[in-house]
Amino acid sequence: MHQLRLIESYDSAVVVNVASVPQRSPFRYPGGKTWLIPQVRRWLTSQKPKPNLLIEPFAGGGIVGLTAAFEELTDRVLLVELDEQVASVWGTILGDEAEWLANRILTFKMSHDALEHELGRSSGEVREIAFRTLLRNRTNHGGIMAPGAGLIKNGESGKGISSRWYPGTLAKRIRDIKRISARIEFIKGNGLDVIREHMWDPGTTFFIDPPYTAAGKKAGKRLYAYNEIDHERLFSLAESIQGKFLMTYDNADGVRDLALRHGFQVETIAMSNTHHAKMEELLISKDLAWVR
Repeated sequence: MHQLRLIESYDSAVVVNVASVPQRSPFRYPGGKTWLIPQVRRWLTSQKPKPNLLIEPFAGGGIVGLTAAFEELTDRVLLVELDEQVASVWGTILGDEAEWLANRILTFKMSHDALEHELGRSSGEVREIAFRTLLRNRTNHGGIMAPGAGLIKNGESGKGISSRWYPGTLAKRIRDIKRISARIEFIKGNGLDVIREHMWDPGTTFFIDPPYTAAGKKAGKRLYAYNEIDHERLFSLAESIQGKFLMTYDNADGVRDLALRHGFQVETIAMSNTHHAKMEELLISKDLAWVR
């Protein structure tokens, strides 16, 4: 049986200062993996030859795929997301409307009245949905977009709804992503289906960060609109992956048992939550030698 331990190499027992990691995503995403990026770089660069394709089947804010694309850690990146709102943003940025979205953000005058008016609109255009999604993501408490999430009240320095709305920064991130979009593909779909389609290709690598609803955990249900996932099926699919994969999960006994039952290695890694409390998550893979 593989023993669990806190990763100490590469200074990863110390919580990563996310301010030291390039911020690529337009999303302020609950459960985002910016803090894991130093280890992701190490994992990808340990693979020889360089992976042809990195797939993020539960993309969310997409920070791992974006980092791989910007830093050319893989030849290509495939982001997959089922949530219609999140998908509208990736589809717009990686499609033909990235500049429209950047300009819409730059010209929007933030106020409570303007925000309520915009979020109350029902335009079905994908680019409009994308704009409202980023508005909601940046003005809701904690960046949570699941039903029932409320607006920021005080925010940073008492700035309220404006405290996480950085038009210039968001526009730049969107334009930067569009600039390298030839290396990134997006699919709106079920991540499990995409894993099954690509799992036989030894040149494909997967970063798998599903909603944390295994072993009775409730965080995923509170944070994400699409939180139902067959964790047993996910682990069974991962067992058949011919290339490399790295999975992240909440540190729970039931998850460790599931991983070990499928013959995977498990390591704990330090991270910080949105309240800056030190916590631990799990890294799961067939081979975690690169962390030693």
